[in-house]
Amino acid sequence: RARPPHAAMKFAKTIAALFGVLLVLGAAVPVVRADDAEVDAPAVNHKDKAFKEGAEQHEFQAEVSRLMDIIINSLYSNKDIFLRELISNGSDSLDKIRFLALTDESLLGVGDDANLEIRIKVDHDKKILTIRDRGVGMTKKDLKENLGTIAKSGTSAFLEQMQKGGDMSLIGQFGVGFYSVYLVADFVEVRSKHNDEDTQWIWESKADGAFAISPDDGEPLGRGVEINIYLKEEAQEYLDEDKLKELVGKYSEFINFPIYLWQSSEVEEEVPVDEVVEGEEDDDEDADASDDDEEDSAAADDDDEDASVEDDDDDDADEDEDEDKPKTKKVKKTVWDWELLNDSKAIWLRNAADVEEDEYAKFFKALSKSEDAPLSYTHFKAEGDVEFKSILFIPEKAPADMFDNYYNKASALKLYVRRVFISDEFDELLPKYLSFIKGIVDSDTLPLNVSRETLQQHTSLKTIKKKLVRKALDMIRRLAEEGEDDDDEDADADAESAEDAAEKADDKADDEDSKYDTFWKSFGKAIKLGIIEDASNRTRLAKLMRFYTSKSPEKLVSLEQYVERMKPGQKSIYYLAGESREALEKSPFLERLLAKDLEVIYFTDPIDEYTMQNLTEFDEFKFSNASKEDLKFGDTDDKEKARNKKLKEQFKDFTRWWKDVLPADEVESVKISNRLVTTPCSVVTSKYGWSANMERIMKAQALSDESRLSYMKGKKTLEINPRHPIIKALKERAADDADDEETKTLAKVMFETAMLESGFTFEEPAGFASRLFDMVRSNMGVSKDDKVDDIDDDVEDEPEPEAEDGAAAADDVEEDVADEPAEAKDEL
Repeated sequence: RARPPHAAMKFAKTIAALFGVLLVLGAAVPVVRADDAEVDAPAVNHKDKAFKEGAEQHEFQAEVSRLMDIIINSLYSNKDIFLRELISNGSDSLDKIRFLALTDESLLGVGDDANLEIRIKVDHDKKILTIRDRGVGMTKKDLKENLGTIAKSGTSAFLEQMQKGGDMSLIGQFGVGFYSVYLVADFVEVRSKHNDEDTQWIWESKADGAFAISPDDGEPLGRGVEINIYLKEEAQEYLDEDKLKELVGKYSEFINFPIYLWQSSEVEEEVPVDEVVEGEEDDDEDADASDDDEEDSAAADDDDEDASVEDDDDDDADEDEDEDKPKTKKVKKTVWDWELLNDSKAIWLRNAADVEEDEYAKFFKALSKSEDAPLSYTHFKAEGDVEFKSILFIPEKAPADMFDNYYNKASALKLYVRRVFISDEFDELLPKYLSFIKGIVDSDTLPLNVSRETLQQHTSLKTIKKKLVRKALDMIRRLAEEGEDDDDEDADADAESAEDAAEKADDKADDEDSKYDTFWKSFGKAIKLGIIEDASNRTRLAKLMRFYTSKSPEKLVSLEQYVERMKPGQKSIYYLAGESREALEKSPFLERLLAKDLEVIYFTDPIDEYTMQNLTEFDEFKFSNASKEDLKFGDTDDKEKARNKKLKEQFKDFTRWWKDVLPADEVESVKISNRLVTTPCSVVTSKYGWSANMERIMKAQALSDESRLSYMKGKKTLEINPRHPIIKALKERAADDADDEETKTLAKVMFETAMLESGFTFEEPAGFASRLFDMVRSNMGVSKDDKVDDIDDDVEDEPEPEAEDGAAAADDVEEDVADEPAEAKDEL
């Protein structure tokens, strides 16, 4: 009998589902791409590629042939530069058409031709890399002259550099950068279309001494140049899109025109749910349902059949409701599109007033490959004999290896010429001590024939360096002045209530240190190195120094602040160097200085000793080391001078006696001290010798020179405090009996103790220890004749037991052992 309408509908769905299964299974069969079949496919050999039939052939100029021969046979490892040079050439071509369009806008054309851009595409099957620009293009004459018979001085200059062992990465600076393509190419095609000609031309060469030019019947370019590079077998890495992205990011990130790469990516999209699985389930259900229907229809009566029809109508209604609801799912799909590679804009070309703060931060992060914002920056344009634009940044943190291999480390500046990256290894752009500064320098007037070998002698680079150093130091100075402004605000707050001022100070301390405090903790050592190395900027660098003092033990101050609060009549800037601030605060060298309320600078960095050897004065005030002889306070009057003269006369015989007692090769003299208050004596060095701290530093050097150590250490001067009771007592004993050995020992021990307290060490510490123990022995009333007990005398011998008792004891032990269990016997 006739099949009900709903059954016919289910049957149609079943057929559709089966058809869908077949389609999906066919689509699921993997398509074998050329990339996947590389193993079985024969290797592409471009060396046998021939010129187009009927092409006009020419011979390369002799110099060009020599140049290409050098490049083709070069073992130069950095072949990446070819991409930089071709993109740079494309950028120049785009610059030209944009300039011409200023007077004739029609030259740009319409549609895609008006888009000034560079596009890069890879053909994995044919092993071809294509670089396309919409620049001014080349006529047939241009192709012949510019690519085949160059008669410019640049080629000769580059050949001369290469013969001298020059660096091939400079090829673009000689105007012959195009030929770097033969570092990676077996065959090159240059397709070109110029507005002045209706014909599109193709230039071909396999670098065998000849090239060919012919009309191009390929895809119309509209305007510009397309370079097809047939890659060598060993240069297949340049078919990798990720490799190309890396190179563009490194060399051409800030080219003034967009650079696009034909790139694949996976995207997720919503698609209708595949009915295959659902169809299979419906098919099974329909099959079961049809069997049941046939059985039911054969066995049931008309009433049952009517009931079945009603049920089927309900099912159809449910299915209609389900069909009304769209069913979708997310699937991954591979799509190909042009991806912009150089989205970082060359913000240094813009006016500094037009650049936002967050743009500088974003640019710094891209430049430094870090997530931290810069501590400070300066954006400027230099004009004059050499014009360039630059942005310099101070990072917030110093790199961990900042002072590793210090004198061989390149600066962190990148040099661009017309927005094309040239190198980041020009040491001459900034001095070593400013190597922590990051940034870029972009010059439009830098001569193109500058090589690393002649860089130091080139006046243009010297001028750039001078301006960069001045701008860098000005940037650091402004950062320091911001910190001083904060200090002034704190000083003004003192006029407010003590409670409010304390709260503000606590809030500020809780927030963070000033920016310059952060800078000094990270890069203070570099500034000190600059004082040593850069004599021409020594005064500027001295103003950037920060340190703790006796009046400011917790807050860093500058030399200018120190000078502002100097005492009237003070003629020197006093400082003391040592291991730690705590040790310096307890030094006997500071007693008189602190008593006179004179401020003393604390230096605790080992490099400070070297720095102060080069920094002898500031603002017409001499530096005075508190640990060296002839310390002057600048406030001595005639009365005090007379008193000191009288003291020297009174102690003349005593100081002469004391000097004779001490080793002649160690002690230069014994003098009356004007710096001691509570300490009996101290040891100082001559004005031009090493201080105790410097001796300690030099002895710690792994490659220190013993002969230089002995020369620079020099002899010491013992300064005594004539008002101290110990000195007075020793003077009396020396006057009573100058030859008394005990008195001489006391004098030696006092000198050696003063050596220790002053920061020096002994050549023979055993002698000092022996004399010190003798004094302790004498003080404790122990006679010198008392000997040290022998080892056998340490423990008194116990009396031996009588024989009978001993025998009985032995028997008792044997009985006890016999009574113990076997385990205990084993232990015994």
